[in-house]
Amino acid sequence: MSAIREALVQYVAVRRVLGMKFYEPALALDHFVDFLEHEGAEFITTDLALRWAMEPKLVQRATWGRRFCQVRGFASWLSAIDDRTEIPPKHLLDARRRRNTPHIYTEQEINLLMAEAGRLHSRTGLRPLTYSTLIGLLVATGLRPGEAFALDRSDVDLVSGILSIRETKFGKSRFVPIEESTRRALERYAQRRDALCSFRLTEAFLIGERGKRLLGYSARRVFATISRAIGLREATEHHRNGHGPRLQDFRHSFATGRLVEWYRAGLDVARELPKLATYLGHVDVTLTYWYIEAVPELLQLAANYLGETQAGERS
Repeated sequence: MSAIREALVQYVAVRRVLGMKFYEPALALDHFVDFLEHEGAEFITTDLALRWAMEPKLVQRATWGRRFCQVRGFASWLSAIDDRTEIPPKHLLDARRRRNTPHIYTEQEINLLMAEAGRLHSRTGLRPLTYSTLIGLLVATGLRPGEAFALDRSDVDLVSGILSIRETKFGKSRFVPIEESTRRALERYAQRRDALCSFRLTEAFLIGERGKRLLGYSARRVFATISRAIGLREATEHHRNGHGPRLQDFRHSFATGRLVEWYRAGLDVARELPKLATYLGHVDVTLTYWYIEAVPELLQLAANYLGETQAGERS
């Protein structure tokens, strides 16, 4: 094992001792060390960090920035051990995320995605079962994908129909009530999951092909494959995922669906919005207002509602 790879093992251990899961950054940095070893480099330089960060093509600049920041964090720690290490300048690549325009899934698209997920190749039968359940869960609840992956069996109350979402984004926890049809679907999943995987290898509710917790990076990759199969993403060279609708967009679709229903029903959305913000786990209702700005139909409905309200006040 090279010295820099040994240093990476220590760095990952330190970050996890501090309370971080640090799974995806550790995986990315392992690939970075592969890159360094292929280049014959014994220490980190700014040039090597930039070249590795910008290696993926057909990705957003934020992806380059995230990779660059991961290397920069490792380099900052490593510089105390190896003074040859260069700490790349902080703002060399902009890592700030710019909100993507949300894709609002149609009912037909959701049905096609569910059907395609059910046809996924699987030795055990777990993959199609879990991915169709994941999509259905995100559609029905508007959970963040990471919240769905983090669910343990004890977090899913299949009697009362309540999900316990524990300390996710912004450190908030909340209870999410689910519809009876969703509760029954999750109950059927749990029964079939346990029949297909009789040995419990994890406390996770959603499990992958090997009986372990479903992980975000693999779920996103499989979802991209499903999306390409039904025409929601264009196939790219070298089998890259390309751009297109994401798992996160089910959350956007859930939120905008509720807002559209409220506007069409003539409800006072300003009064209803805090309820949606609480359900979604937003720390501030202004975060929920973003959906109105991001979706043209909602902007038009909001404008129509405002016009009708003002007309009523004048009459």
